[in-house]
Amino acid sequence: MPRYRLTIEYDGTSFAGWQKQPSVASVQAALESAFHKFTGEVVDVRGAGRTDAGVHALGQVAHVDLARVWPSLKIREALNFHLQPHPIAIVTCENAADDFEARFSATSRHYLYRISNRRAPPVLDANRVWHVPYPLDHAAMHLAAQHLVGRHDFSTFRAASCQAASALRTLDGLAVARLGDEVQITAVARSFLHSQVRSMVGSLKRVGEGRWRVDDLAHALAAKNREACGPVAPPEGLYLARVDYGTPSVAMPDEDADGE
Repeated sequence: MPRYRLTIEYDGTSFAGWQKQPSVASVQAALESAFHKFTGEVVDVRGAGRTDAGVHALGQVAHVDLARVWPSLKIREALNFHLQPHPIAIVTCENAADDFEARFSATSRHYLYRISNRRAPPVLDANRVWHVPYPLDHAAMHLAAQHLVGRHDFSTFRAASCQAASALRTLDGLAVARLGDEVQITAVARSFLHSQVRSMVGSLKRVGEGRWRVDDLAHALAAKNREACGPVAPPEGLYLARVDYGTPSVAMPDEDADGE
């Protein structure tokens, strides 16, 4: 069966997340329905990241097996037609090797978190940013973020419902920068725990507003206790920005899944 790799963009506002669930709208179910309308097949679309309800994607990657060979361009155009009116777009479609797995072949995932840091509420970016109307010290947030880079036990920054066998993860990068009225936080790792990025962002906000010192983030990490985490940031500011494939610098057996 030919395998295809999809790069997908979506607005997660109206979805209960990536993963299909009974009686609720999901990105995965919408894609599988579009495939059925196009090919008549019942398919299993498997994504690189199981984004939560309200989380968006600029570069989600998925793979699917079809019963017959189709031109990649034809698949992209047909899916985009059948996905209407869902806020989902197939950006690219290409042939993939038989052993390509969108989830398990990934070597790094890039998440972006956007904070609208101005007094006026975001109108055009409603449901796409976290609105924080008082000033944030992005430089202090960036300094604090460096305490989390590297291989650590991220128990403090994982959801209570996280099903990962281990809280050990290697965070390759965590950066905070300001672009005008927007504070952007980027996180890169091979995999993330459930709600890890949003948990880290919520704690970084406490540093930015002056309620935590820069070193307090290191203390929260060392606690390995969920109660040491700041309030979890809301989902609307989070984007799965990109997924990379290739040879990882270090292969860790406990980092084979993504639950953001």
